[in-house]
Formats: sequence, structure tokens, C-alpha cells
Amino acid sequence: MKPWRVVADGGLDAYADLLNDVPVAPFSLHMGHESFRADEIRREDLYARLRSGGPHPTSSQPTPQQFAELYRAAGDEAVLAVTISSGLSGSLNAAEGARALVPGADVTVHDSRTLSAAQAFQVHAARSARQLGHTVETARAWMQAVHAETELYFTIDTLEYLRRGGRIGRVTATLGGLLNLKPVVTVDKTSGAYTNVGRARSWGKAIEAVAQQVTARFGAGTPLRVGLLYGVDRADADTLLALLRERHELVWAGFAAVNPVLNIHTGPKAVGLAVAPGAWPWERGTA
Repeated sequence: MKPWRVVADGGLDAYADLLNDVPVAPFSLHMGHESFRADEIRREDLYARLRSGGPHPTSSQPTPQQFAELYRAAGDEAVLAVTISSGLSGSLNAAEGARALVPGADVTVHDSRTLSAAQAFQVHAARSARQLGHTVETARAWMQAVHAETELYFTIDTLEYLRRGGRIGRVTATLGGLLNLKPVVTVDKTSGAYTNVGRARSWGKAIEAVAQQVTARFGAGTPLRVGLLYGVDRADADTLLALLRERHELVWAGFAAVNPVLNIHTGPKAVGLAVAPGAWPWERGTA
């Protein structure tokens, strides 16, 4: 079997306890006349800019050249590139386009159809397959099994940042444009785009609504794996974790800060999670 490696893009929010340490093609952030790689700006500096009232930051997908650098670095190994949902970004197209820049490279591009913590779950599946000596085809099957059973839910303090970033779409349509509501947002598994599944009128109730959504989806008492996400305040994720522990056995829980390129759409105050039932599919023999 030909050796292979996993790479990803900047839609990934990585967890120290998962097999998420992979080379990443970064997104870029643009603030007025300044541009940064998303991994070059501190989250605290981004929050200050978001609150300053100046030009709203925008993001751009990795370039084909950045993906090509990752493909070249693989040498003789094949590459499995795991991208953010094509329903949210053109990163998949850049990853595909990079093939032409590295003639002869053996590259498989996988659309995660999600992002952030849920993308991290799929990267973990792919690297687990590699670590256990399986093929890229097996890795893709494991990622698809993970995608099928994983949900991503998050809530934000205001819809204003989604509106500014042009990502509000079906969320605002569902809420009727009432910007004072706190939505519970997920990524639709078919379109790979944001959609609203709940709402609340206070921040505390919004965090409760995320926990309620999890239990409604998986059933009270179901053992869960949860990758928690937070914006400016880690305590929000701790609150969500405590609510989940009241309803579920947690077989694994980890924390990650939302990365800057996603923060420009969520705003500073955000909390969420990727969540799936029990053990990983390959550990249960269902992948």
C-alpha cells in the first residue's frame, strides 16, 4: 500500500486529544488595507477589531498555491485533503485546482460538508485509518460514517456578524430577520450550509437550547463524544458541558477556541460543539 498523509484547511478547529495535528492550508483575513494569514493574528486582537466599529473583516479561502505547497511537502506519499464544506467556502475548488500545480501528485480531496469541530472529527477518523494501516478509501469511508452521525450546533450572541459577513442566508430567513434573537445554528447535511434549528431571547437560554437540541437529537442518556467550542469566554463552554453531563454520559470531551476566520462570522461571543454517539464508528465495527 502506498504511504499517504492527511492535510486540511483553515476551517479546522483542532483538538489536542484527537489526531488533528495535520498540515493546514490557511485562510486569509482582510481588514481594511491589511491582510493576514488567519494563523498569524491573535484572537484577542481580532476581537478588538470586531468591536471597534471599523471595516468588518472579510476572509478568503486558501489559494491553490498554498495547497500545492502541502502536496509537494508530501514527497512520494499520497495526500488526502479534508476541506471545509463546499457549501460555505470555495476551499474545495482550490484544493482541486492545486493538482495542476503539482503534476504527478496522488491527491484525493474530501469535502467534509461541515467545519470546525465536526471537521476535526473527520480528520481524526482519517488519521486513525492511516495509523492503523488502512487505505485512503477506508479513511474516506470512516469519515463518511463520522459525518453521518455527527451534529454541529452553535449559538451566537448576535446575528450582526453573520449579516456583515454575508453568511446569514437561511438563518435570517428562518428567524424573520429579528436580530435580537440568539439562534441555534447547525450545518445542513445535504447543502453543507448554515441553517437555524432553534432560538432563544437570552444568552443563558441559548446555551440551554444547544444542550436541549443535543438531547432531542440523540435521546436522553445516550453516551456522547463532544468537542466543545468557545469564543471570547471559555466559561460558556464549561456551562454547556455541565448541562450535557446532567443528561448524558460523556465518553470523551475536549475544548477548542473558535479560530479567527470563523470568528469573523460568529462574533466574539459564541459557543457550540460537535457531538456524536458513543465510541467511534470503527471501534464499534460500523464504519
